[in-house]
Amino acid sequence: MEYLVPIAIFAALGILAGVLLTAASKVFAVKTDERTEAVSEALPQVNCGACGFSGCSDYADAIVNKGAECNLCKPGGESAAKKIAAIMGVEVTAAEPEVAFVRCSGDCNHTPHKYDYDGVQSCAACNRFYDGSKLCTSGCLGYGDCVSVCPQGAISIVDRIAKIDKAKCIGCGLCANACPNNLIAVRKISQPVDICCSSRDVGRVTRSICPSGCIGCKLCEKNCEAGAIKVENNHAVIDYEKCTGCGKCAEVCKVHAVRKIM
Repeated sequence: MEYLVPIAIFAALGILAGVLLTAASKVFAVKTDERTEAVSEALPQVNCGACGFSGCSDYADAIVNKGAECNLCKPGGESAAKKIAAIMGVEVTAAEPEVAFVRCSGDCNHTPHKYDYDGVQSCAACNRFYDGSKLCTSGCLGYGDCVSVCPQGAISIVDRIAKIDKAKCIGCGLCANACPNNLIAVRKISQPVDICCSSRDVGRVTRSICPSGCIGCKLCEKNCEAGAIKVENNHAVIDYEKCTGCGKCAEVCKVHAVRKIM
């Protein structure tokens, strides 16, 4: 009998604690919108951050509770945008697909190395030593920092330069953020012309280190009827809001730095 009293007390306290916890969970429960989970499931869960939010869950919450647009998911594209719009009961225009592009032609057949790099096989690490191992300090170093962050396996290193498979690329931009020379751009997939060079050196210097580099001759600028291409800081720059895709700039470029992208 002397053991029954404390056992009964502990049992009563356990039951009371359970009742109090249950009541507290009901009183202080945070109501969640079921649409948040539904929107999250409609997203590809790549968590690339290309939408401007920290991940798919954060983006789903922003759509439901903060009025974020439904078509910001680049990997999900039109399919995800339509699913989310249906959940939210709104109409949405899918954003045009985007793709990453390497603005460099300086592979091992065009741009020589000024020293043999034997350190950590990383573009960022190599770039700390005399602005990289290549003579062109603006070009692709080819150690694959972009390859390691691509969630789709869309990037490979060919002849010591990054190549992007447009069929696999989702336009998330992680590769662009990883490139220490900022030579990977994310652009609309329909844009037919781009600059395959990122050098800002004067033409004489560029010509001496890469035969495919932009020399700032302004032939492209002079032949663009839409005024969409300008030479700034010894380098051609395209305004895609004005570009008509005629390709005349690519036709007159003697070094083939301006190219039609197939």
